[in-house]
Amino acid sequence: MIALIDCNNFYVSCERAFDATLINKPVIVLSNNDGCAIARSDEAKALGIKMGTPAFMIKDLIQKHGVKIFSSNYTLYGDMSKRVMQVIKEFVPATEEYSIDEIFADLTTLNYTNLTTLAQEMREAVMQCTGIPVSVGIAPTKTLAKMANDHAKKTGKARGFFIADTKELMHAMLQATAVGDVWGIGGRHASLLKKLGLVTAADFVKLPQSWIRKEMSVTGLRIQEELKGIPCIKWEENRSAKKNICTSRSFGKLITTKREVQQAIATFTSSCAQKLRKEGSCARKLHVFLQTNIHRKQDAQYFHSITLTIPVPTNATHELLKYSMTALNILYKPGYNFQKTGVIVMDLVAATQIQMTLFDTEDRQRDQAVMKAVDELNQSFGRDVVRMATQEFNKKWKLRQQHLSKCFTTRFNQLAEVKAT
Repeated sequence: MIALIDCNNFYVSCERAFDATLINKPVIVLSNNDGCAIARSDEAKALGIKMGTPAFMIKDLIQKHGVKIFSSNYTLYGDMSKRVMQVIKEFVPATEEYSIDEIFADLTTLNYTNLTTLAQEMREAVMQCTGIPVSVGIAPTKTLAKMANDHAKKTGKARGFFIADTKELMHAMLQATAVGDVWGIGGRHASLLKKLGLVTAADFVKLPQSWIRKEMSVTGLRIQEELKGIPCIKWEENRSAKKNICTSRSFGKLITTKREVQQAIATFTSSCAQKLRKEGSCARKLHVFLQTNIHRKQDAQYFHSITLTIPVPTNATHELLKYSMTALNILYKPGYNFQKTGVIVMDLVAATQIQMTLFDTEDRQRDQAVMKAVDELNQSFGRDVVRMATQEFNKKWKLRQQHLSKCFTTRFNQLAEVKAT
């Protein structure tokens, strides 16, 4: 059996964990630059606030119903995610972190464990240790476990879990699940299936394999087998290394000067370098793009990008900066109102498998030691406390975050305070 543990309305729950007055109140979390609703409490959903709705379009609704608004606090959410995952890992022998708020747990070796008790204990432990409510779905395959989790939220939210451990329960769950809600069936295939009169997941299971292979390839067959209770999706306890790493942001305001663009690109390059080192990878190519706001018809438009090849793969910040600054010099054109830029490190290779060149002059052993020291200092004292000079400190281009909560778990000066009453 496999379990999927999913945090309920995760970003909202993180905010509520440190502010009890938000409980039972409509709450939404906005995307970068306070743009669109990307997380909603059940109370906000009941008001008709849809996922992805721009904040300015629901301004009146927010004011009328006293909806609490928060800017995305990824530092807080990332740290709370780690805490939730750690609690789950104490209950099971093997796990696979699927996303920031979802984790699969392998229960196949827990032959004599009462699954109902296990689900209850995991939910209670996560709530007690983190304050985050979770739902648990348990079934024979990953696809069914994800479906069971959704089923738990729809039919038994108070209970918080659903265990599809019999053919009867699996069939009832399949009949209650729309075919478009099955994990792995995209919008195009869902539309095709509906045109053929296939409404539920149970209908999909009955389809001939020959038709599925023709219309949906091997992926569709894999989904069908999973829905029948036959595991087909391999377990990835150690997720494979990323092929590309991207850091990009829309600016909090339009910027025009090369220096401000340089600060942003330098900061994004540094972030990519840190992620590379954390992954144990090096980049062979670096891609930089720069663009204006296509929705501002009154502005002259500009979008260009460039990819540079790095002779010796690297994850050293200063070396990657050399290439990103070269890209900036090629891309930048004065007279434009720039809205967004980004850096992508590509064609990644393991740091232990670097092919050197005959004429390489870098002291890579020294660079590795310096980067390790920088990472340790930033880990201890805060992000980018030690940084490259081109990043500077005056970030006029930074994200607009007018409703940002504190980093309660990662900064000593922002720790939650308990006051006696």
